[in-house]
Amino acid sequence: MRRVGFLLQVRRDKIAEYKAQHEHVWQEMLDALRRTGWHNYSLFLRDDGLLFGYFETPDSFQAALAGMSREAINAQWQAMMAPYFENLGGAHADESMLELTEVFHLD
Repeated sequence: MRRVGFLLQVRRDKIAEYKAQHEHVWQEMLDALRRTGWHNYSLFLRDDGLLFGYFETPDSFQAALAGMSREAINAQWQAMMAPYFENLGGAHADESMLELTEVFHLD
């Protein structure tokens, strides 16, 4: 499995709403994530809105994103979530994820 970490920036005035949205992620979205190889997916949010995401995938980060881009539910979720993020430049959040380079892993 490949470990993937990424960053996004949640708007400070939307942090509480963003957290609330993730208390009840749509079952169809969860199924699509699993179906396209997103495992152990977690999101961590700092008080200033810096969002760190982590997941494991049998493929590359780009392959995992491409798989989700073919899921109709993903377009609906991304459209709903767009107002929560800063600096998307008209793109969806999943198109703006900044992938981090893994520098250490303790087995």
